[in-house]
Amino acid sequence: MISWNEQTQTFHLQNDNISYVLTVAHGRYLTHGYWGKRVTTWSRGYDYPALDRSSFSPTPAAWPDRTFSLDTALQEYPGHGAGDYREPAFEVRYADGHQVSNLHYVSHRIVAGKPGLHGLPATWVEQDNDAQTLIITLADSVTHLQAELSYTIFRQHAAIARSAKLTNKATQPLRVLRALSCSLDLPDARWQQIQFPGAWARERQWHRQALNPGINVLDSKRGASSTHQQPFIGLVRPETTEMQGEACGIHLVYSGNFTARTEVDAYHQTRLLLGINPHGFGWQLSPGEQFQTPEAVLAWSDEGLNGLSQTLHNLYRDNLARGPHRHQLRPILANNWESTYFDFNEEKLLKFASNAKALGVELLMLDDGWFGERNGDTSSLGDWFVNRQKFPDGLQPLIDSVHAMDMKFGLWFEPEMISRRSELFRLHPDWVLNAGEQPLSEGRNQYILDLGREEVRANILAQMSTFIDEHPIDYIKWDMNRNMTEVGSSTAQPECQQETAHRYILGLYALLDALTTRFPHILFECCAGGGGRFDPGMLYYMPQAWVSDNTDATSRVHIQYSTSLLYPPVMQCAHVSEVPNHQMGRSTSMDMRGAVAMSGNYGLMLDLMRSDSERDEAVKQQIGFYKQYRQLLQFGTFWRLVSPWENTDFAAWMFVSPDQSKALVMAFSLVSQASAPLRLLRLAGLAPDAHYRIDDTEKTAGGDELMYRGLWIDPPLSRDYTSRVWHLTRIS
Repeated sequence: MISWNEQTQTFHLQNDNISYVLTVAHGRYLTHGYWGKRVTTWSRGYDYPALDRSSFSPTPAAWPDRTFSLDTALQEYPGHGAGDYREPAFEVRYADGHQVSNLHYVSHRIVAGKPGLHGLPATWVEQDNDAQTLIITLADSVTHLQAELSYTIFRQHAAIARSAKLTNKATQPLRVLRALSCSLDLPDARWQQIQFPGAWARERQWHRQALNPGINVLDSKRGASSTHQQPFIGLVRPETTEMQGEACGIHLVYSGNFTARTEVDAYHQTRLLLGINPHGFGWQLSPGEQFQTPEAVLAWSDEGLNGLSQTLHNLYRDNLARGPHRHQLRPILANNWESTYFDFNEEKLLKFASNAKALGVELLMLDDGWFGERNGDTSSLGDWFVNRQKFPDGLQPLIDSVHAMDMKFGLWFEPEMISRRSELFRLHPDWVLNAGEQPLSEGRNQYILDLGREEVRANILAQMSTFIDEHPIDYIKWDMNRNMTEVGSSTAQPECQQETAHRYILGLYALLDALTTRFPHILFECCAGGGGRFDPGMLYYMPQAWVSDNTDATSRVHIQYSTSLLYPPVMQCAHVSEVPNHQMGRSTSMDMRGAVAMSGNYGLMLDLMRSDSERDEAVKQQIGFYKQYRQLLQFGTFWRLVSPWENTDFAAWMFVSPDQSKALVMAFSLVSQASAPLRLLRLAGLAPDAHYRIDDTEKTAGGDELMYRGLWIDPPLSRDYTSRVWHLTRIS
């Protein structure tokens, strides 16, 4: 999959779908040649036109003519200070105070498979023949800085994984000011950018706009990937739709501060950069030491945004998530949070569990409030022992009773946080992130533990491991409910304080790796006040995430539609909740709430402490339907059909089995209108030469008819907040 042409100094990475070409220009400079649809051979070497762009684009030192400049060249990992005035991929301050770097090509090697990244999550392969990796060494002969750039191409995915590692080969320490995971120079700017801004309960809002000259920055400085942005840049051609056209995306496998930047230069060339946010970042690198960047995933499609999504879905499901759960059906759970909040005891929860079991639920999820002296959100984070006020006999009797009902049992944890009112804080007040004498800010009445410190991680690991060893739990919801302030460490030297945020993330990954390795039977779910840390880094350890604290079905149509550009439905957790909705105050139909929840990992956040025969019967039917089609809904191919971001009144998506024998189509009425026009809904992903039965009726249609002409929504969805589901079965 990777070839090196010595004569043309060209690397060609290719599989059945894509090609990625790099060239060593003039024997020194690593430049970008091509990324896109597969080309069989690459006959050229460095072929960027030789132009004199004037003295304002200077030539490298001792260069023989004025037709080559780093200011205009399409580069792979550009530095700072030697003639390229665009945004650099890395920046270093050396012992003499200078910040100029000149990296030149030195050597390369091609290895089978995909090496892991030390201490960091990354995509992986089971067999060496599933991928091939190119590792290119660049070096600066003056500063003795060395960079290793890693490029992995997968046999089955239209994707490239990239990362960089910096090594200090000098005899003096240096300071890394910026070390991004990748830079990608594209030869034109005829692109539109897709991003996902948001806020709590309004995560991942779909935003598409044309690229403009200059620099556009998406980032997080919050210590987490955040609800406010996703560590992702998507570029599409103006004519690209869900079903056709060129689309590419770069996604960071990281859970902390990030920057995602596009820059359009004076010659309409586009530079994409992605990596750890340089804001507030610095890393001391002693002689011989290395700094490894997180991984960036580059995906490409010429079959529209659905094609891009399906590449990412397959890659993340098969080659990012780890452990036995990634390909297992996920259980239907009932969460007690919106039923009881903090007000519960064993008797209440047994009633809740009994009512949930009667509906067909498979897992009881006990949320916040079961530990320490936790009766509200003002205490006990860090004290991971049973709340004896609520459970005088401990949790074991409740767990045993739930298991006796043939249900699994899960618990909520927030291990990264600590309350001022806690035993752990009383014993170790210096274990929180802090900036010396600066007063500590609070978020949700809590502080953040300094997970960059080994003794802090060891304490949390010991508490959780002891608890899990003593309690046979099956599921953990791992929450994180505030962002970082006063980002410093009590044990860090002054010159290393700007390493704190990244060391925290490395410590978090070390803790997660230890727990998930020790307890592989437990299904972990990522949560951060909803979707505040829904990123590939967390999904490496936990194969699913809570999409948003907003459980309103209409809001979730928008949020889950956007989320699906990057993540498959099986990684998205969604619940049916009460109406009026607790976050929005909106009342949506039970059918719509069920269809939206089934479009992820279906669960209940209903008040099961009260009886409601009509509601309960509807839930039973939904659960029965979901169990019948769970394999399709969780592991089928997902197609977005109609966007709620472009059609304010309507949205639709569908699921197709891998063999195209079954499909489920879901349509949602968001806002109705009188005398509404009829609507034909074009489907996708079916076998064009097959015939399908529609629902359990005698109606049939060809796959090509359903995709090219469409399916009448008849009768029309004529009320706000309603839905319609069709199931298709192949009959020939």
